[in-house]
Amino acid sequence: MIKEKEYFNRRKKLLKKIKSNSIVILNSSEVKVRSNDTEYPYRQNSNFYYLTGFKESNSKLVLLKKKKSTEVILFIEDRDKIEELWNGKRLGILKAKKRFLVDKVYNIKEFNDFIYKLKNFKNYYYEFSDSNCIKLNNIKKHIDISYIIGYMRLFKSKEEIKLIKKAIKITKKAHHKVMRIKKVNKKEYQIQAVLEYIFKKNGAYSDAYTSIVAGGNNANTLHYIRNNKKLKKDDLILIDAGCEYKYYASDITRTIPVNRKFNKHQKKVYKIVLNIQKKIIKEIRPGIKRSKLQKIAIKELTKGLIELKILNGNVKELIKKESYKKYYPHGIGHWLGLDVHDASPYFNKANKEIKLKKGMLLTIEPGLYIDSKNRINKKYAGIGIRIEDNILVTKNGYKNLSKKIKKSVKSIENP
Repeated sequence: MIKEKEYFNRRKKLLKKIKSNSIVILNSSEVKVRSNDTEYPYRQNSNFYYLTGFKESNSKLVLLKKKKSTEVILFIEDRDKIEELWNGKRLGILKAKKRFLVDKVYNIKEFNDFIYKLKNFKNYYYEFSDSNCIKLNNIKKHIDISYIIGYMRLFKSKEEIKLIKKAIKITKKAHHKVMRIKKVNKKEYQIQAVLEYIFKKNGAYSDAYTSIVAGGNNANTLHYIRNNKKLKKDDLILIDAGCEYKYYASDITRTIPVNRKFNKHQKKVYKIVLNIQKKIIKEIRPGIKRSKLQKIAIKELTKGLIELKILNGNVKELIKKESYKKYYPHGIGHWLGLDVHDASPYFNKANKEIKLKKGMLLTIEPGLYIDSKNRINKKYAGIGIRIEDNILVTKNGYKNLSKKIKKSVKSIENP
């Protein structure tokens, strides 16, 4: 559990990064309508949560930085008996004053009067992507706060890592359960239901993203989420599924046989992807660039495609022509944290790529996707394989936080 002192220190750090005579406003997420008068389950804005740990809607965080002083103010809804009868209890202003290490807590109804009375501020920081931010036309300089907070979020604290480890531990149980159960002739959504049941049973409120459960050729659609086809005996099933635990995401992909046994063609492609993933993970250390890992992936997967006789020619020439892209169209991985694709930058403000450093957390997920319509080497047609793990950059190298989730051929076939 992240303590209030950590949120306090994050706000303090943010205040040091912004200019004097500045206002920062961050909004909570809006409640989103699903259909008519029903709503989607509420999920807080990640940046707002990162700085407050507060999960309630209709809230605002205001940071004021003058030349010689700073002030942190939280605006929230107060308690209302009638509203709480329908939608549940809120923390309320009195309890919020005791809980949060902020200078002041006000009723959200006071926000407009408060903010429009402020004078002599030169800079206004807010999330440009947030269409609900108020316009402060009296302040000339508007600055997107997203980059600054995103850079802070690149580096995970000990408590954040603990929560991500817990999410991965729950996700491991879900993937292992699916490896063990009978899958032949089941629908993909039945497997999805098993995954999500295990998530919730073990304390994860929700999945971190819509689970991909892709049998056979469906695996060659990268973001396949229909999950409504029958699983055939001789197919593989690509499962990209991870839970969210106390707002922190896991993101795991495993590709397994529907009937527990790889055939020789599936096994050959699988081992190529697995060996490449292992090779890339071993390269992770402070100072290396993500683009370097991508180059390794492209080179090795191109070699693999030549081995499978799907591509033919010189490796360098094939890479130059981007011949691999038909079979490997995505990146090697992404940042992971409060968002499954964590909203942190890959380049600094000088447009130079950010090198890996201790405390960063990313996914490594090479894949090969050979569509059923592929006529170059028909024995591999319809095979789609991705293997994804969650990697923490350490002082001298890396730690694979998801290494206990089975991925060798032997362990998958004998779960």
